[in-house]
Amino acid sequence: MAYTVLARKYRSQTFEDVIGQDAIAHTLRNAIKTDRVAHAYLFTGTRGVGKTTVARILAKSLNCLASDAPTPTPCCKCQSCIAVNAGDDIDVIEIDGATNNGVDQVRELRQNAIYRPARARFKIYIIDEVHMLTTQAFNALLKILEEPPSHVKFIFATTEPNKVLATIQSRCQRFDFSNIAPTVIAGQLRSILKLEKIKYDDEMILPLAKLANGSMRDALSLLDRLISAGAEPLSAELLEQYLGRPNSSRICDLIDKIGDSDAAGTLAVTDDLVAAGLGEVRILDSLIEFMRDLLVVKSAGPASELLIVSAEQRQRFKLLADKFDVAAIVYNITAMEKLLWSVKNSDTPRALLDALLVRFALSEHFLNIDDLLTRLQTLSSAGAIKKNNVTTTKVSADIEPPPVGQKPVPLSVDLQSIKDNWPKLLALIDEKLGPGTRVLFNSAEPVAFDNSILTISFAASAQVSKQMLERNDRIKEIGAVLGDYCQGPVRLKFELHQTQSDEAEASDAVTPGRKKNELINDTDVRTVLLGLDATVTGIREDS
Repeated sequence: MAYTVLARKYRSQTFEDVIGQDAIAHTLRNAIKTDRVAHAYLFTGTRGVGKTTVARILAKSLNCLASDAPTPTPCCKCQSCIAVNAGDDIDVIEIDGATNNGVDQVRELRQNAIYRPARARFKIYIIDEVHMLTTQAFNALLKILEEPPSHVKFIFATTEPNKVLATIQSRCQRFDFSNIAPTVIAGQLRSILKLEKIKYDDEMILPLAKLANGSMRDALSLLDRLISAGAEPLSAELLEQYLGRPNSSRICDLIDKIGDSDAAGTLAVTDDLVAAGLGEVRILDSLIEFMRDLLVVKSAGPASELLIVSAEQRQRFKLLADKFDVAAIVYNITAMEKLLWSVKNSDTPRALLDALLVRFALSEHFLNIDDLLTRLQTLSSAGAIKKNNVTTTKVSADIEPPPVGQKPVPLSVDLQSIKDNWPKLLALIDEKLGPGTRVLFNSAEPVAFDNSILTISFAASAQVSKQMLERNDRIKEIGAVLGDYCQGPVRLKFELHQTQSDEAEASDAVTPGRKKNELINDTDVRTVLLGLDATVTGIREDS
């Protein structure tokens, strides 16, 4: 006997068996119970979500010979039910709209529809891909749809309802089939594997379900491919080897390198993925999917039900999310989506991919509008920074009162000790909080240490770095790291300083052309302009 693929073998036979379309199944069952079955239905939705399956179940329910009237629970054993399942029932005519799309075929349908069914209650026409019919063919259907014979039912199925004439849709009851959730697909896959007595690792079920993109038929087809490989138990490694899905651990490693601002590591992991046979488009698709998961973790927490991953991956995503903020993740997703089209149509897709990922790695944070305005104001008045004749000009970090019960810092640790060991302290920050935090201290130095309060001074041009360190409780995390060295609680105070040469240079007259060039060529400004796909049309200086 010929092998039957899983998608056909485990096709739903009754409304109770329908997967992921509970509302539609309930509505149709109730319509049959109350004798309110419409003469025409329009089933819409993506491929493999159950449109044709539900159409066949509805046909069996209307024509089941084991019942004296239409029933919501067909027997699936009578001649009519068996013939409908096989697709060769003389009273349930399945038509492919892609190949029978002309007006002549529809005229023939109308002529045959007037004759009563041979053995069943209704003559049922199931037209798949109905959107492929020509305009003339649609118009030929209008009259019989508006006043159909009592023994005729129409069921139309389409993946593109926007191409079905509004006059046709208005004469049908429309049901929109939704994509099936990955968790629902995963449950069905587990049930089928148990029935087939095939061993599997549970870690591969969710990735396989997500790879189906909401289509149960696609999920079963992919499962068939894995089973055909002949390897048991089915594992996540097989998804990479036979289905071309990137290893989730490698994608997480790539995101980890981006979060650590490690450009060299980012290129190395990307090269490993390409060497494993993955194309640039597949890498971008996987990165977008994983970045979306990070966005969920950052916005709704790692315990959110919106995060459909294994327990191990959930913990990994929680650690990765700490290296990004929501603004950076949103930007990364949109930038990758925008690049996809270029990668698909480029002769050098690898160069485009590498350039984008290195750009992510070298951009620890993207400025928002407020930061940009602050940066523009700073650039208009500040020049090159020199480390001599320091004069404090601004203090912006508030100091919290010391917590009750905390011990003061030992007297053996003083300002000079901190200055002498400043490179080591920066290395400790790099180890504990990552290179992205460490690099923000490039233009900073300790200037005072009194009563457990460490004052760190930043160059005037490093105002953005100072503001970034003051966000998201970073200042407390840094204080905790420095407290380990000082063996006691340390509170931080950030301030800006400006050298006398800076003040003199800032007081000099700056020509409008020079100022415009400085602003436009600034790295942060260029990043924002490129991200927004914008150009500078004018510069206004507010007094």
